[in-house]
Amino acid sequence: MPRTIILNKPFGVLCQFTSEGDRPTLKDFVRVPGVYPAGRLDTDSEGLLVLTDDGRLQTRIADPRHKMEKGYWVQVEGEPGEAALKVLRAGVELPDFETLPAEARRIDEPPGLWERDPPIRVRKAIPTSWLELRIREGKNRQVRRMTAAVGFPTLRLIRYQVGPWELAGLAPGKWREASLSTPV
Repeated sequence: MPRTIILNKPFGVLCQFTSEGDRPTLKDFVRVPGVYPAGRLDTDSEGLLVLTDDGRLQTRIADPRHKMEKGYWVQVEGEPGEAALKVLRAGVELPDFETLPAEARRIDEPPGLWERDPPIRVRKAIPTSWLELRIREGKNRQVRRMTAAVGFPTLRLIRYQVGPWELAGLAPGKWREASLSTPV
């Protein structure tokens, strides 16, 4: 029977099981043999990571051709208005590709959000705000590049959803067996 695990990857953790120096990796949190990440999260991103021993499921999640939806909470520098959200919704022209249209909206800070260690940088003269973005791609640093392209650099990035799976109260560094082995 295939295993699928969801992990709330903390900030600063490498999205791999192999050590590189003294940086924490997935092996510091998940001691389940044979599971591997389906997709990646940058070291400076937090949140939902799906691990599985099912190769077909891994491909379905990670391969951009399948366009599995991923949801992010994004704390940005500044206060994006409707014009910036409209660009995100239409697709953002980046130097090496144009993103697919995203669902984008302003939100309040997500309830129950944990403190980040270390905390984000705060500048007294520049406010921060939160966005919810839903994308069907997942190219290298895509969300960060999208918000920067519309003038609002990402300060904190948390993936809260991949396909049918959500963080749903899972604390940083904790994991649980997923309730579905194959997404619908």
